[in-house]
Amino acid sequence: MSADASAGAGTGAGPGAGAGGTAGRPAVTAPPVVVRPRSAGGGRGIASRLAAVAGGGVVRIVLLVVALFWLLPTFGLLLSSLRSPTDISASGWWKVFTSPSQLTVSNYRTLLDNHAITDSLVNTALITVPATLLVVVIGSLAGYAFAWMDFPGRDWWFIAVVAMLVVPVQVALIPVARLFGDIGIFGDIIGVVLFHTAFGLPFAIFLLRNFFAEIPRELLEAARLDGAGELRLFTQVVMPLGGPAIASLGIFQFLWVWNDMLVALIFANSDSQPITVALQEQVRQFGNNIDILAPGAFVSMIIPLIVFFAFQRQFVSGVMAGAVK
Repeated sequence: MSADASAGAGTGAGPGAGAGGTAGRPAVTAPPVVVRPRSAGGGRGIASRLAAVAGGGVVRIVLLVVALFWLLPTFGLLLSSLRSPTDISASGWWKVFTSPSQLTVSNYRTLLDNHAITDSLVNTALITVPATLLVVVIGSLAGYAFAWMDFPGRDWWFIAVVAMLVVPVQVALIPVARLFGDIGIFGDIIGVVLFHTAFGLPFAIFLLRNFFAEIPRELLEAARLDGAGELRLFTQVVMPLGGPAIASLGIFQFLWVWNDMLVALIFANSDSQPITVALQEQVRQFGNNIDILAPGAFVSMIIPLIVFFAFQRQFVSGVMAGAVK
């Protein structure tokens, strides 16, 4: 009886313990915590510490100093353009801080009276504006076609366009000069514009095609379902969305054409030369016309800077387009 009673007591204790507590369960232990030894640098390697320093204020100060040194020649050119030729020959531009009376605008009056410089500025605008607009318009149309239109050999044509990016300008100077001479446009503004347009299109098509390809297909399909044709789809959907990339392309092309001198030296004559060629000719007589050279160089430099800073936000957006998904 006692054995049966003890057995019954043992069998009754198990369920009771399982329902009411943990008396009948084995103890649950936590997994061991692995303590890794800390490195000699306080758990941070050399690369991580350098990255932390680079993200701090030290690098900002260094970059500010570099920016000031980069702007120093521009600032010096501005002050030189506001000094008389006698003062420029006698001392450096920093003497303005001790003798502010040296500043004058007579050099800019002389510049405006020089027809060679003023005509070259007009020629530069006549070359740069059409060359930029043609590249933007044709590049936008071709980029849309390569991105969203199906036609035979589309991928092979695009590969050919990309391959043209590696062709240097110097390779085509002599053949194109002979071609322009045969058709009678060598030395004219139209020849310079066509050359810049032809060599600006490969980069324009490559840039805009990649940007337009990131537009959601559903958006274009919805516009097609609403009855939009390809032209309306391009003008009312793709072009507004591609504004940052188009602005970036326009800035690139404008700066390249405005600052170019090699193409203008070959394809432009004395009546169609831009400001870069006109200033290069003035350098030959540096000792006699510094009052024209300094303000002319500053005007030639400040106009592209104004264009860049006017479209700076669109430029950054276009360059960063596609970098973050």
